[in-house]
This record gives sequence, C-alpha cells and structure tokens, in this order.
Amino acid sequence: MKLAHAVLAAAATLTLVQLTGCAVARDQQSVGSYIDDAALTTRVKARMAEDKTVSATSISVETLKGTVQLSGFAKSAEERSAAERLARSTPGVQAVRNDILVR
Repeated sequence: MKLAHAVLAAAATLTLVQLTGCAVARDQQSVGSYIDDAALTTRVKARMAEDKTVSATSISVETLKGTVQLSGFAKSAEERSAAERLARSTPGVQAVRNDILVR
C-alpha cells in the first residue's frame, strides 16, 4: 500500500509541475486553488487505490474548484457507485460528477 501511495504522489506531483501554468494561464483558477484541487485529486485516487472494489487505473479523476469529475470505465454498476462514494466521502470534495461508463 505504501508503494501505491508513493507512486500516486509522484504522479500527482509530476502532473502538477507540468500543468500548473495551463489552468492558471487560462484564468480558470488561482494557483492556490489549483494546488488545492491537485491535492484533492491525489486523495481521491489514493482512496481508490486502497479499495479492492475499484480499479484506480481505469478511472480518471480531475478536480476543478472542489468539484471532482470521474471518468473512464467500470466493470459493473457497483464499481461505478463505489468510486463515486469514495470521492464524495473524501474530505474537501464539494461535489462529484460521475461520468464513468460501465462496460
């Protein structure tokens, strides 16, 4: 589990470094808000990685101003619901948009 956390943290950090200027440059949000959203995304992905019923690699998580958007594919409606439940129960998440498709 610790390795999964480290990998997720490293991926989030790399994404943050690569994309920090993009969202801020388009006037979508401030740097502080962007960093808060990146932290939320990392927390949601970490919770999914810990949960055996959710495939964290098949579900994408993006956050904008506290609203988490889930996308990707789930194997069942139960997995789709579990991913949404995990995201909603993550501290700091204000809303969840579940665009996960069931295959």
